[in-house]
Amino acid sequence: MTSTELFSPLVLPSGGALHNRIAKAAMEEGMAGSSQLPAERLISLYRRWGAGGAGLLITGNVMVHAEALTGPRGVVLDEHAPLEQFSRWAQAGKADGAAIWMQISHPGRQVQAAMPGVVWGPSAVAVDLGRHSKRFGRPVAMTEEQIRATVERFATTAQLAEQAGFDGVEVHAAHGYLLSQFLSPLVNNRSDEWGGSLENRARLLLDVVRAIRTVVSSSFAVAVKLNSADFQRGGFDVDDAARVIAMLDPLDVDLVELSGGSYESPAMAGRPTDGRSAAREAYFLELAGDLARTSPLPLMLTGGIVRRETAEAVLASGVALVGMGTAIAATPDLANRWRNGLEAAVRLKPVTWSDKTLASAASMALVRHQMRRITRGKNPTGRTHPVHALVCDQRAQRRALRRYREWLQKRPHLDHRLPTSETRR
Repeated sequence: MTSTELFSPLVLPSGGALHNRIAKAAMEEGMAGSSQLPAERLISLYRRWGAGGAGLLITGNVMVHAEALTGPRGVVLDEHAPLEQFSRWAQAGKADGAAIWMQISHPGRQVQAAMPGVVWGPSAVAVDLGRHSKRFGRPVAMTEEQIRATVERFATTAQLAEQAGFDGVEVHAAHGYLLSQFLSPLVNNRSDEWGGSLENRARLLLDVVRAIRTVVSSSFAVAVKLNSADFQRGGFDVDDAARVIAMLDPLDVDLVELSGGSYESPAMAGRPTDGRSAAREAYFLELAGDLARTSPLPLMLTGGIVRRETAEAVLASGVALVGMGTAIAATPDLANRWRNGLEAAVRLKPVTWSDKTLASAASMALVRHQMRRITRGKNPTGRTHPVHALVCDQRAQRRALRRYREWLQKRPHLDHRLPTSETRR
C-alpha cells in the first residue's frame, strides 16, 4: 500500500464520492437545544470538524422516535420537527468540502430509567449491567404494529434528512440499539417472523433499509452501522455479520461501518466483557479484515484508531474507509495533520476503572467535555479528570431531563405517557 491511498477518493455505489478515506465517526454529542433540535453549539462543532480535513462526517445519534431517547439531550427528527436547524447543521458540516451523513437510530431497550416515554425491545429482556441494571428502564416486547411504525419512522427521518441537505444517512444497527437488539439471539427470543433464524432477526433492519430507499433519491447515500460481533458469548458474531452484509448487498447500500459491543459489553470503548478485542488501537481490525475478504460492499472500520500508521494498516486489510470518533474529538484537524506529516495533538487517556459500566460512562463524558471546549472556541485538552467530566455530564443530564419531560408532554400523538421512572421499573 502507498501512503497516498489514505487521501485518495472513494466512489460510492450510489455515485457520490468522498474526497479521502478518513471519516469522523458518530459520537453521542448530547447537544440538543430547545424542542430537541440541533443547538447552535452543535452546528459550530460540525463547522470545526468540517474544516479538519476528513472526507466524511457522520453525526451522532439522531432519534427517529421522540419518545425513545437514550438520554434527554438527544436530537429528534420526525414529521413534527422544523428543518431549519437541521439545514444549518448540514451546511456547516459541508462548508469545507466534507460530505455529511446523519446517523439515525432507535435505542430500543437502552433507555435510562429516569426518562419518560417508551422502552421497547424485540423481547422483554432487560439490559444486564449487574448492580447498574436499574439505571435502565424495563423493556416490553414490541407489537407488530409498533414494529411497522418503527420502519416508517426510520424512512421519514431519512427523507427529511435529505430535504435538509444531508448527503446520506447511516442506519444504526450496532452497539445494542434497537436494530442490533433484533439481530441478537441473546435479546431477541421471539417466535414470530421477527425472531428465530438470522433471516428473521435481520428482517427489521432489511425492511428499514428498503423503506428508506423508496423515499430518498438514488444518489442519496444509505449506510448501515453493524457490529462485527457483540462480544457476548452466544451473541451476534462475525459469521452472522458476514451473512447480514450479504443480505444488505442487493438493497443499494453504499457502505457498512463495522464496530462492536453494546452497553453490556462496551467493546467500542475497548472494554469487552469476554476479553477479546484487547488491542489499544483498531479494536476490531482482525474481524474487519476477515469480513473485508468476502464483503460485496465497501466497509468502514471504527474503534480506537489514533495514528496514521494504524489507519494505513486498516486500509491495507481491505477496509475502504477509516472511522475515528474520540481521536477527532480530541484533535479536530487530525486529517489535515496527517496530510502534513503530523500526528494527534491531544490523546485522551483510557479510563481503566475496574467498574466497566462507570468507566464507559466516564469515557463518553470525557469526549463530550472536549466537544464542549471546541464549541467555546477552546482547544481540547488531555488534562481533564474523568470524575470531573462525569459529574459535569450528569448535572447537564439532570437539567436537560426537566426540559425534555416538559417538551414531550406537549407533543402530539404520543404512544405512551410515563411521567416518572417509577412506573417503568
